[in-house]
Amino acid sequence: MGRVSAADVVDVFVYVVVLNLAIEYFPRVVSESFTMSLLTAVLLKVVLEGVVFLKDRVKARSKAATTPAGKTVAAVALWALLFGSKFVVLEIIGWVFAGHVKLGGFFAVTGLILVLMVARSAVRRLLVC
Repeated sequence: MGRVSAADVVDVFVYVVVLNLAIEYFPRVVSESFTMSLLTAVLLKVVLEGVVFLKDRVKARSKAATTPAGKTVAAVALWALLFGSKFVVLEIIGWVFAGHVKLGGFFAVTGLILVLMVARSAVRRLLVC
């Protein structure tokens, strides 16, 4: 297991803030306690890092593709990854937290993930991590 960087810790803190704001303002996003939201933020960090890793690999394959068919397959794979990852996030959260945490449905989790990524990027730029 790799070492945890300062940027990873900052990401989790940003995720906790965004997640708890979503819990406060959106009734479909639920966490039974702050501890659960903290654990959810850590799990989201791990899952989203995995998705970003896979996305980068698919994008690299797309750039390496020399035929239109190869580029099309890579584009479809990227779309499937980005679309399907939301369902994976919902399933993992549901499985790990067994109803103690709910991130709403597909659209709620999509919005949440977009806000998480934007907030993470903004804070990293602010702190130059």
